[in-house]
Amino acid sequence: QVQLVESGGGLVQAGGSLRLSCAASRTISSINAMGWYRQAPGKQRELVAKITNFGGTNYADSVKGRFTISRDNAKNTVYLQMNSLKPEDTGVYYCNEVTPFGPRRNYWGQGTQVTVSS
Repeated sequence: QVQLVESGGGLVQAGGSLRLSCAASRTISSINAMGWYRQAPGKQRELVAKITNFGGTNYADSVKGRFTISRDNAKNTVYLQMNSLKPEDTGVYYCNEVTPFGPRRNYWGQGTQVTVSS
């Protein structure tokens, strides 16, 4: 079990940047893959970025080239650097473990709101 606390969201104009942080209540070094998920208004939650313990990354096509995920196991924290933000990036962002069976249901935090104005 781990508690995840997301922060760093806010209101930004299109083209701007934000850096999200996800702090875990215990070590994440034993967690193979962590990810950032996004839930846009009226849409299902989707995985937008994933990072493995070996540093391998994957991105949704919609954010590729603009978002960068990173992790600092020593600080038990996962980051999401978001550049060139677009209005369609608006949503609540959550972090969670990424498993072959999907995210851990009991790991969801409160998320952090990102709003991009045009």
